[in-house]
Amino acid sequence: MPASTVHAVLVRCRINRLAWIDRVTGEPLRRYEHDHPGSLIHVDVTKFGNIPDGGGHRYVGRQQGDRNRIATTERTGGPRNRWHNPLIGRAYVHTVIDDHSRLAYAEICSDEKGTTAVGVLERAVAWFAERGVNVERVLSDNGSAYRSHAWRDACNQLGITHKRTRPYRPQTNGKIERFHRTLGDGWAYARFYASETERRAALPGWLHFYNHHRPHSAIGNQPPITRLTNSLDITASRGRGPRRRAPRARRGGSR
Repeated sequence: MPASTVHAVLVRCRINRLAWIDRVTGEPLRRYEHDHPGSLIHVDVTKFGNIPDGGGHRYVGRQQGDRNRIATTERTGGPRNRWHNPLIGRAYVHTVIDDHSRLAYAEICSDEKGTTAVGVLERAVAWFAERGVNVERVLSDNGSAYRSHAWRDACNQLGITHKRTRPYRPQTNGKIERFHRTLGDGWAYARFYASETERRAALPGWLHFYNHHRPHSAIGNQPPITRLTNSLDITASRGRGPRRRAPRARRGGSR
């Protein structure tokens, strides 16, 4: 079949560019966005290896990084694996992002168990409520924490409808998957950290930058807080009712 004919068919189907299709399945991308903040939030967990005192191998090299890891394990009395290599643990970052505004909330925890995920959800819902956002639905993957009875009971108690993605379909939860990439590039591996404590202390400041100052291409190169502010202004104006113009004074004084 001539290449021009194939190209014409792809153009009619709107899949003639790689950016418009899913490279794994070959299906056209179907983007979605809920119409107001709080209609849907995405939750997930991403893991980062802890940084030993003195810096990790990404910035100081493999040999010096291994020496720092050994020294940190000996100082803290950390565990070792079956080959007696030092283990300094992981940082489990529980992330929550609003589907409409892309406003993000994150916590660093020591595990990804169901009780920990429930605590993060409750604090995230309260954090969004302080900003005038009422959470209605939550979307998660099929991890054990989100299939637990504790998670189900917490959603019922908070009045939130829980949705889960299809197995092996991270595209459905793509907004938070993309946020994890931004989190790694902008915070976790953005610069040299002399210790894990220093990196964790930098997370709140980076989240503020992401929510209030960093342009987001999916929302018109505006920071996420702008969509939230606009929605609050609209809600406030609706609550005040219609405005009435003040009567205009007549020339020559009143009668």
